[in-house]
Amino acid sequence: MRLARILVSKTMSTMNNEPLISTPLAVSKMVSDYWTHPAVIGVTDFKLKSLSDFTFNTCVGCAHGCRFCYVPNVSTIKQGKELKPYGVEDPDAEWGQYVLVRPWDEKKFLASLRTAENMAADKLKPEGNRAILFSSTTDPYQRIRNVDAKIGKQLTQHHQAMVRRALELVRDHSTLNVRILTRSPLAKTDFGLMASFGHRLMFGMSLPTLNDDLARIFEPGAPGVAQRLKTLKAAKEAGLNVYVAMAPTYPDCDEADIRVTLEAVAELDPLTVYHEPINIRAENVKRIRAHAEKIGKTVNLAPFATTDAWRTYSVDQLKLVERIAVEVGLGHCLHLWPDKDLCAPKYLQTLDNPTGFVHWLNKYWTRISEWPEPAAVLSDTH
Repeated sequence: MRLARILVSKTMSTMNNEPLISTPLAVSKMVSDYWTHPAVIGVTDFKLKSLSDFTFNTCVGCAHGCRFCYVPNVSTIKQGKELKPYGVEDPDAEWGQYVLVRPWDEKKFLASLRTAENMAADKLKPEGNRAILFSSTTDPYQRIRNVDAKIGKQLTQHHQAMVRRALELVRDHSTLNVRILTRSPLAKTDFGLMASFGHRLMFGMSLPTLNDDLARIFEPGAPGVAQRLKTLKAAKEAGLNVYVAMAPTYPDCDEADIRVTLEAVAELDPLTVYHEPINIRAENVKRIRAHAEKIGKTVNLAPFATTDAWRTYSVDQLKLVERIAVEVGLGHCLHLWPDKDLCAPKYLQTLDNPTGFVHWLNKYWTRISEWPEPAAVLSDTH
């Protein structure tokens, strides 16, 4: 167990980096502090998802701590050496127990914004919509906890102010689009600002199920799913362009569960509905198992026992969501995210119609997700 660190914090109250009074913290399972590198816009490495060309990640780590999350495998595990001084020994196993908020440097942010704005068309993804995703490896509207409540409040306020300022600068100093993806009702505080983007912004939430008890097993730190649905309805009422990421659905999400969720989503008239099952990444299955055991819940992990079992579960859920989406009137805007491993030659050899299956995969892999059209400009006929 490590000794307590001394935090030298930075505030966003005046949008500068003036240090506050250093505060000693007791040892805690939740590590929250300021990261060493500022938040800037970067190029995404998304493949086959049609989400964005760019990303704006505000933190290293995430307070929501979703047990299935892929981020430790593709991001924080590479930052292991930098995380150790904060007391994070295993970025994968400890996912959800650390949130390092990036500091704000407006000059560096604007420089990254200019780079994104001026990127040549042939360097952009055909399906990226020249959009910046807030965010791809964390949540842009999370509430950050700390053993010292004042520090937690300060970190959350800094984080929210940083997101808001970044949105203002993107709106006023670029022609780029913005895609918000969150699990948090805190996003409602910025609905007015988001609405000012018009067709340039899409607001989405991750909503894999409406079963809160089930979600608590897989997403222990995230806001309740009922609150997320209310937030999506509020976004629609605020005039925002709404989409939903029904991702990832759990093995325990049966046909009745998926139907209830999609029926509720259909009432929102979303531009796009994304879906994927849980994909095995690094130690995420071990995290799910450990958390379920900790809270005394039974969870279906059989689909992750072997690669073949996982493929069967993945295809079955993708097909089930596709069928129900059509039945509830969402087939036209459904965008499935089949994992690339479903195209493995050994798996294809087991299928009766591998050619048709590959065609089905490619239909979604090459799909360009919807983006709202600019509002028509009325001409003066006088």
